[in-house]
Amino acid sequence: MNDLQLIVRIVVADDLGIVRMGLVQTVKRLSPDAVISEVEDYKSLYKIILKEEFDLAIMDVNMPNGTVQEAIHYIKIHKPELKILIFSSQDEELYAMRYLKMGAGGYLSKQSSPEIVKAAVTAMLDKGRYFSDNVKEAMFLESLTGATKDSPFEALSDRELQIANKLAEGLPLKEISNQLNIHSSTVSTYKNRLFEKLKIRSVPELVEILRLYNK
Repeated sequence: MNDLQLIVRIVVADDLGIVRMGLVQTVKRLSPDAVISEVEDYKSLYKIILKEEFDLAIMDVNMPNGTVQEAIHYIKIHKPELKILIFSSQDEELYAMRYLKMGAGGYLSKQSSPEIVKAAVTAMLDKGRYFSDNVKEAMFLESLTGATKDSPFEALSDRELQIANKLAEGLPLKEISNQLNIHSSTVSTYKNRLFEKLKIRSVPELVEILRLYNK
């Protein structure tokens, strides 16, 4: 397919308006007549896919009112024909395979060029699948050896992992410092360090990857 079909309907789900705007503009350049809807959380995504028919859902991993695993499961039950493309800033080599195994049809990095976005959207609409070269390599490696990318938590110290779990429980830094009997500034240092090691920027992202790796 050289261009998107005129009747294509896409829903873009991301809690950041600037991200949605950039993605919508990129898709619109591919096909000005494509019908694109936007939502900013999982609850809104559920409502709109029940009310309207879409060919493709492009969704972020970390949004309010749900989790990506719940969303994929919901779509598979209520709209099994709806194609799912995960659009995330998370490390592709670490997380793409996880989301594909959950049932997503493809994984697209938010750092992708417009050309890659076009290739991904076109492949999803044509075949319901999109695999980047990195994901293809990971799939090939796993098929040969059963090996997968090491858990990102292996890079954390015991204390960092301990604090990661307490942050995921929703505890404020002060409460964590009281429980562990260390200074609040020390907890903050650990938090910044583990965020850097895990390549994340928020507690919701931390909760999601803890769920993925059953930590």
